[in-house]
Amino acid sequence: MFRLRFLTAGESHGKALVGILEGIPANLSLSSEYINRQLQRRQKGYGRGGRMKIEKDSVEILAGVRWGLTIGSPIALYVQNRDWANWQKGMSVEEADKGSIDPVTRPRPGHADLPGIIKYNQRDIRNILERSSARETTMRVALGAIARRFLEEFGIEVGSFVTSVGDVEYGVDTSLLKDKDLKTMALKAEDSELRCPDPEITAAMKERIDRAKEEGYSLGGRFVVFATGLPVGLGSHIQYDRRLDARLAQALMSIQAIKAVEIGDGVRLSELPGSEVMDEILPPVDGTDLSSVRRPTNHGGGIEGGMTNSMPVIVRVTMKPIPTQRRPLRSIDITTAEAVEAAYERSDVCAVAAAAVIGEAMLALVLADAFLEKFGGDSMEETKRNYEMYRKLSEKG
Repeated sequence: MFRLRFLTAGESHGKALVGILEGIPANLSLSSEYINRQLQRRQKGYGRGGRMKIEKDSVEILAGVRWGLTIGSPIALYVQNRDWANWQKGMSVEEADKGSIDPVTRPRPGHADLPGIIKYNQRDIRNILERSSARETTMRVALGAIARRFLEEFGIEVGSFVTSVGDVEYGVDTSLLKDKDLKTMALKAEDSELRCPDPEITAAMKERIDRAKEEGYSLGGRFVVFATGLPVGLGSHIQYDRRLDARLAQALMSIQAIKAVEIGDGVRLSELPGSEVMDEILPPVDGTDLSSVRRPTNHGGGIEGGMTNSMPVIVRVTMKPIPTQRRPLRSIDITTAEAVEAAYERSDVCAVAAAAVIGEAMLALVLADAFLEKFGGDSMEETKRNYEMYRKLSEKG
């Protein structure tokens, strides 16, 4: 049974987004300012749409925290949608406001629009697009910030950087990167409008986005999310749903527009002989401490048999272009089935940089869940005690 559970609710142009996270131990220091820093990171990125000029996301902690510390009960968060002021009748819960705006009847290829209206028996696509919108990830980042804060207590750090936008690539061999290298790259990414560590590649990416905007289409790309400082043994090989790589793949694939997830070198592993892609095991740095064995490479992305192996966890993620195009694609009108152009909703040209921050949140949530699954604890003191005992046992071999 997993320790962390979370739910989000809210529509893109509704009054607010809300979220509940259950399972965080008591006595974890937490503030709204800490969460807001992560929300601000999500809103950055060259190629974002006009919505980011309206929303200045700020969280309110409604429950689960008292005097700056978690108390063991579910943590409830609230983020107001500032654009709600323009949508109070269009997204009203009151029946009297029905019909105050025209229905959306032209589904966008690549979006949830068409399958959603068929599945939920709707005649207005807005009833689907409002919830399927990536605006929902605002709350995931807020909840992920809590998981990140928890992991920090154990020296575990989460980060990301972008490796491509469209056909502009930042080439890097992650199998050779150690903890320090990854942290340095993530730090450099913070200074980039596209979360790319290389300023020259960032400039080329921006030019590619400008061209896409001018020509009326969107762009996708790829990014890397990683975690350092993890103990050996998070996850399990015992059952399919306890394998950490499987849990990470599901979590990251759940982000809107994500179409591929690779652990470590991923697809590239299929192209090389086994002698070149297995991460050899060298004698421990510290005597007989098996948790400190050395690895010259990290092709496997820090996971073997569904479990962490002390190397950094590295995940490569691929994002498709956002479905909304300024020059609409062909579609149909759902009321007449006649050929039309797809609807256009205000949108980003490229959101890969924001997706990387969302990826960090999902990575943190999965790792915090696996950590609590392994070490338990209803208070931070208990969890830390269990963790230290495990470390001492591993040092004995």
